[in-house]
Amino acid sequence: MSAYRKGNDCMYRRYFASAAAALLLTGVCRADTDQASDALARDLFKQLIEINTTESVGSVTAASEAMAQRLRDAGFAPGDIQILGPNERKKNLVVRLRGSGKHKPVLLIGHLDVVEARREDWSTDPFQFVEKDGHFYGRGTQDMKNGDAIMMATLIRLKKEGFKPARDIILALTADEESGDSNGVEWLLRTHRDLVDAQFVLNHDGNSITSDHGKALFFEMDASEKVYGDFLLTATNPGGHSSLPVPDNAIYRIAAALDRLARYEFPFELNSVTRGYYERMSSIETGQRATDMKAILQTPPDPQAVERLSHDVVDHSIMRTTCVATRMEGGHANNALPQRARATVNCRIFPGHSPEEIRHVLIDVFADPTIKVQYINERGVIEDIASDRRGYPPPPLSPDVMKPLDKLVAQMWPGLKVVPAMSAGASDGVYTSAAGLPTYTVAGVAIDKDNIRAHGRDENIGVESFDRGNEFFYRYMKLITSH
Repeated sequence: MSAYRKGNDCMYRRYFASAAAALLLTGVCRADTDQASDALARDLFKQLIEINTTESVGSVTAASEAMAQRLRDAGFAPGDIQILGPNERKKNLVVRLRGSGKHKPVLLIGHLDVVEARREDWSTDPFQFVEKDGHFYGRGTQDMKNGDAIMMATLIRLKKEGFKPARDIILALTADEESGDSNGVEWLLRTHRDLVDAQFVLNHDGNSITSDHGKALFFEMDASEKVYGDFLLTATNPGGHSSLPVPDNAIYRIAAALDRLARYEFPFELNSVTRGYYERMSSIETGQRATDMKAILQTPPDPQAVERLSHDVVDHSIMRTTCVATRMEGGHANNALPQRARATVNCRIFPGHSPEEIRHVLIDVFADPTIKVQYINERGVIEDIASDRRGYPPPPLSPDVMKPLDKLVAQMWPGLKVVPAMSAGASDGVYTSAAGLPTYTVAGVAIDKDNIRAHGRDENIGVESFDRGNEFFYRYMKLITSH
C-alpha cells in the first residue's frame, strides 16, 4: 500500500508494513528520478528473469550480453564493459564506473545463473516475470536476479547523473554460482585479477532484512559464511533377478545410511560472528527467544535453550554444520535387483571444519563400511579425498562499510539494528575472501521469514521490498563512494 504527499521539489512515498511489504519509511524524499529508477530496475529485473540461465539449457552469456547492451545505451564506454569467460555459455560481464581514483575500487558481485525449475512444479511459468498479489514471481526473484537488476540500475543511474565517485565502482555479473564447473568469480580472479581487484567487495547475494508477518526485525550484514561441500554415497551389489530377493540390497543400504543421517545432529558451536549475532539479537527479540539467546552464550551453553532455538530452521543452521540428502538414484531395471545405488549429501560446514573432516564424520554416521563416501569438488569432479579448506576468518568491520550502512539504515528504517552475521549458505564470497578481498553481504531487500523461497517453488519477492532495496542500494553506493 502506498500513500503520497507532495513537497516543494519531490514526491514522498510512505511504505506501510504489511505482508506484502515489510518496510516502513517515513519522511524520505522520493523524487521523479527515484520513480524512474524503480521503473528501470523493474524492467531490468523482468528482462533477466525471462532469460533462462540454468545449467541444463540456459545461457549466462545471453544475460551478460543483454546487460552489456543496457550499459552501452546508458553511455558506458565500450572499453569499460567486458564480456569474457571460459566458454560460449558461461561468459561473465564486468563493467567499471570510473571515479577520481582517490580510493581503491569497490567490487560488486552477483551471479546470473539460477537453479533449475520445472513448469509443472510452479503455479506460474518460472521463466516469465509475473506480478500478482503485490509480488514478483519467477526463478531468481530471490536468488539473485533481484540484486543483479538493482546493481545494474544503480550504476546506470549514477552514470546518467554524471556522478564522479571517489573510487571506481566495478560490477561483475557472473556464471556458475549455483552449479556447473565455470564459476565466474573464481575464473576472473584467477585469469583477470586486474579487472576485479578492489579494496573490498559487496555481495548482493542475500536479503539483509528479515521480517515476520510484514514487520521488519533487523538488518543483517553477513561478514562470514559456511563452507559448501557435496558428498557422493555409493553402494554396489552383484544384483540378480528380482524374483529372488536377498537381504543385501544396494538401495536398502543407501536408504538405511540416509535414515541415520536424518537422525544425526552435528554439535552446537559459535564463533566470533555468530556470538556477536546472538548478543545483538537477544536485545531485539523478546520473551523465551531472547532468554534462550542469552542462555546459549553462557559457558557452558544451556542445552535446553539450544534445543528450543534449534526448532527455528535459521537458528538451527547457523549454530552447527548441517548435512542433508538432496539426490538419490538406484537400480537399472524394474525386474532386477539393484547393482548400484547412489545419493548426494549436501553439507554446509561451520567455519573451522574442513570437508575432509566432515567426510569422516559421515562415514562414522553411516556405520556401513560397504558404502563409499566421496567428495564432489567445485568443478564437479568426484574425489576420494575431500578438500582441507576450513573457511576464512571474517574480515574486520571496515568503517568504510559500516559507518555509511549504520547511517542509512537509521534513516530508512528508524530503530532497526544492523547485525553482523554468518550466512547459513555459501556464496561467491568464498572466492573473494580466499583472494584476500574483504567481503560483506549487503542488500536492502526484505524477505518474510515465512516466504523464503530461494531455490523453491513459486519463488517471489514483494514489489515494495524490491523498490525499497533499489533505493537503498543507490543511496548506499553514493555514501560509500562520495568521500
